[in-house]
Amino acid sequence: MHRFTSLSLRFASLLAFALATLPAAAADNDLSRQREQFPTVWELAKRDPTNSWVKLAAGLENYPLYPYLGLAALQRRIPEVKRDEVDAFLKAWPNSYPAALLRDAYLFELAKRRDWKNFRDLYDSAITNRELRCDALQARLALGEKLDFANDVQPLWLSATALPAACDAASAWAQGEGKLTTALVWQRIALASAKSANAGVVAALAPLLDGAERTAAEHAALALRDPATALRQAPTWPDAPHSRDAITIATEHLARRDGDAAEKAWTSLSAQFHFDAEQRGRALRAIAMAHASSYSPDGLARLTALPADAGNDTTREWRVRAALAATDYKATLAALEAMTEPQRSDARWRYLRARMLAHEGHKTEAETQFRALATEPNFFGFLAADQVDAAYTICATDLPEDAAADATLRRKDGIARALEFFAINRLGEARREWEFAMPALTADERRRAIAIAAKAGWVDRPVYAFNQGEDMRLYALRFPLAHRDDVVRDSRESGIDPAWAYAIIRAESAFTTDARSGANAYGLMQLLPGTAKQLSKSDNIAYGGTGDLYDPETNIALGTRYLGKVAARFDGSIWLGSAAYNAGPEAVDRWVNQRDSLDPDLFIETIPYKETREYVSRVLAFAVIYDWRLHGKVQPISARLPRIGQAYEMPDDKTVRKPVVCPATQPLVPAPLVPHTTKAAAIETKANPS
Repeated sequence: MHRFTSLSLRFASLLAFALATLPAAAADNDLSRQREQFPTVWELAKRDPTNSWVKLAAGLENYPLYPYLGLAALQRRIPEVKRDEVDAFLKAWPNSYPAALLRDAYLFELAKRRDWKNFRDLYDSAITNRELRCDALQARLALGEKLDFANDVQPLWLSATALPAACDAASAWAQGEGKLTTALVWQRIALASAKSANAGVVAALAPLLDGAERTAAEHAALALRDPATALRQAPTWPDAPHSRDAITIATEHLARRDGDAAEKAWTSLSAQFHFDAEQRGRALRAIAMAHASSYSPDGLARLTALPADAGNDTTREWRVRAALAATDYKATLAALEAMTEPQRSDARWRYLRARMLAHEGHKTEAETQFRALATEPNFFGFLAADQVDAAYTICATDLPEDAAADATLRRKDGIARALEFFAINRLGEARREWEFAMPALTADERRRAIAIAAKAGWVDRPVYAFNQGEDMRLYALRFPLAHRDDVVRDSRESGIDPAWAYAIIRAESAFTTDARSGANAYGLMQLLPGTAKQLSKSDNIAYGGTGDLYDPETNIALGTRYLGKVAARFDGSIWLGSAAYNAGPEAVDRWVNQRDSLDPDLFIETIPYKETREYVSRVLAFAVIYDWRLHGKVQPISARLPRIGQAYEMPDDKTVRKPVVCPATQPLVPAPLVPHTTKAAAIETKANPS
């Protein structure tokens, strides 16, 4: 078997030194040739046992991605790699992501070999991988070292999810030492129940208990796995604390699927079991939420009747929505007033409160609240500005130029590798290098690196990163006009506003061209392959399969056509079209049939799905910002919200647009909230349209 020889190791070390000493101009001379050469050599290093890649790599010595060649060769033969080979690579490329990849791969291999001495020597306590952390505990046990349960084992063991098999040794040690007490086992059961609803973890923990405790744990697992069956069996359970908690859990989970069945079971069992106030509150809250979130006629009454200690932020929000859906605006205002002060400071509830105040005749107070909110660059700030005929407030800034600082950053190995991977369209590797490099930079260096990436076309970096404080004013970076020709042309051909198309891209993928969702949606506009295939046939757009959806040009062409068809189903309405794009047209049809008389801004708040509710408001805010980026002025957001059944007129060159201003004293936080009934201290929150 051919090995990565000591000569090759010395060669790699010399190349690392050469890379550090070559002038930048020399590194740039052959960049195009190196980009053509590297992929072929890299694939060879991954497959060829003869190490022929070493000769073929001539000319790549100063290429940023050179260390990945040696890494690939070592990873290919990791089962037989020797410690000195790994040490040489780590020395050649210190503090680098390739070095971290090799170290972790070799640690996994050492654990397989049970070579605990070398594992212990190579292990870094900063490693966060749970399997390797547990392997490190195995190594310490094997080498006769003492473990401290509270510091070494308990933080790992108290997990809401299943532990890797590597943790078995530490768990067995803890059990043998008598550390896994009944109280600690129940603490983990509670974590698994509350945080991840993981019936498997609870069932696996049950054997650590004895007698009635074990039976109670099995009941808890059943409550998570099959709540209906658990509630049917519950009358045979003892009236004990853990049994009562299992019944409460089962009621909560069943209520999410069948509120009436959960209520019937709970009512029956309440006569048999002595539930405490906290358990009763949880069950009653779940049942009330089941009725309210489905907009049952009694949903509002159930939420209003909840005991004070049974309510939470979610029930208080749904009390508002239930009142809105019933067009009971006095009850809506009362529900808003019943919120906690931190809740009411949110722009969403401040806007709705001002709307209800205006409806109930408190015009002056409503206008004061609208004007305060109108200074914020978010969906509710834009709505408020339209209520008082104010200009929109968007205060933009740019990063100051510093060519020397930028040049220094470009020469940093991690940044250089990330940018180079991006340049050759290896986006996964680019992101991993980027995330590895960021923690070592100062805040200013991170901003500059992000701006450098954006200039190179990697426009999703600032979208993800610039989301708080002064960074939010970097609008040109946060709302890029990437693929502008494609977006504008295809939007107009599809009969939609380019600003809306941009808003959808921003909300769906943040301009990550290779984005793929858990639902198998792909690319910039997150299209499903089946939808793309249908559109390609109906609209005669070239489409060769799922891989084409990662191509921005194809994705935008298909995505804008789909947006056009969705909007047409709802009279061109982009707010209903956005809801349909996220939740599906059938769901929107159902909601429209139930509440078509509501004003659009109020209707949006009654959308049952949290994700869709927030998606629509986010997309509409983004559309305003992109309209401003494209035209300097904006179509009023109220014009983008036609009532249900009214046609939406797409803006054109003749559309009257509102001005956008930036007052010299514009704050980053909203004005203090002044409650309608009581005075309270101001609570500051940042205005964030993302």
